[in-house]
Amino acid sequence: MKHILILLGFFITLPIFSQDNLEDLLAAGIEDAQRFTKGYISPAAEGMIYNTANGWVQTAKVKKPLRFEISVVGNASFIKDENKTFTLNTAEYNNLYFRDGSTQKQVATAFGENDPNIIVYAEVQDETGTFTQEVEFTLPQGLASANLDFLPTAFLQARLGVFKATEVKVRYFPKIEREDVKTGLFGVGLQHEFTQWLPADVVFPVAISGLVTYNNLSGNYDFTDSSIINGENQQFDVKQNSWLFQVQASTKLPVFNVYGGIGYVSGTSDFNVLGTYRVADGIPLFEDTNEFTDPFTVQTKVSGVRGTLGAKLQLGFFGLHADYNFSEYNTVTAGMHFGI
Repeated sequence: MKHILILLGFFITLPIFSQDNLEDLLAAGIEDAQRFTKGYISPAAEGMIYNTANGWVQTAKVKKPLRFEISVVGNASFIKDENKTFTLNTAEYNNLYFRDGSTQKQVATAFGENDPNIIVYAEVQDETGTFTQEVEFTLPQGLASANLDFLPTAFLQARLGVFKATEVKVRYFPKIEREDVKTGLFGVGLQHEFTQWLPADVVFPVAISGLVTYNNLSGNYDFTDSSIINGENQQFDVKQNSWLFQVQASTKLPVFNVYGGIGYVSGTSDFNVLGTYRVADGIPLFEDTNEFTDPFTVQTKVSGVRGTLGAKLQLGFFGLHADYNFSEYNTVTAGMHFGI
C-alpha cells in the first residue's frame, strides 16, 4: 500500500480502492459496483469488529473506588486464507466479465492479493445505444500485496473504580488525518465483580466478573481533489458500532495471575460511498453524462462467540499483560499499564 500505512489497518485499502478502481467499477453500473464492493470490503469490516472487541480485560478483579489504571494496548488479528478471497461469479453481475472468458474466479478481498492480476471488463454504451465500447480494468489488490497478513490496532485505555465491585473503562484512539484519510476510535465499558458480594468469611480462590462494552470506529477518505472522476464532495465513509458481552475469571495472586473468559460480539459496519459523481454510462467516454449522488452503502453485520486466555504480571504500580483470543479472527493482545 504505497499511499498510506496507518495503524487502523482496515483503512489502508481505501485510497488504493478508490484511485485505481472506482471509476471502472461505476462503468459496470451501480448495482454491480455495490455487489463487488460488498465482497471486497466485508471481510475487513468483520475483522475490525472482532479485533476491537479485544483488549478490554487484564483481570476479573475490579479496581477499588477511585483507584485507576492507564494502559497502552495493541491487538493483532490473524487473517485466515478463506477471508482473503471471495467468489466473483459473472452470472450474478449485470455487466462485468472476465477477459479470459471465465465465468467465476476467486478474487482478492481487502485482505488478499490477485497474483497474477485479474482483468475484467464492462460494456459501455452511449445514451442512444448506438455505440458500444469495452472498458477493461484490473481488480483491486488487498493487504497481502503489501505482505501484511494481520490486522493491527492500538489505543489508550483507562479503568476507574467507581463504587463497590464496579469499574468503568474508556478507550481512545485520537482522530488522525494523513493523506486525506481520517480515522478514530472510542469505546466505553462497565465491569462488575460478582465475587465481591460473597460473605467476608468465604475465601474464594478466583475473581469472577461480567463485562459490557461498546466500541465506535470511524473512518473517512476524501478524494474529491484527486481527479479520479468528475464531481463534488466524494468520500468513502466508514462507521462501525459494536458490543461485547463477556464473563471472565482470574486468579488473585500478588504478582502473577492468569485470566480467561467467554463472550459474545455483535456489531454493524456501514461503508458509504458519498458525494456526486458525473459519468457517461459509468465512465467519461461519451459526451452524455449521468450524475449519481451518494451511490450506495455496503452494510456488514457481525455476531459470534469468542474466548480469551491470558496472563498478567504486576510489579508495583507497573504491569504487563498478554492474551490470545479465539474467534472468527483469532487475535493476540498485549499491553502495559500504570496505576494504583
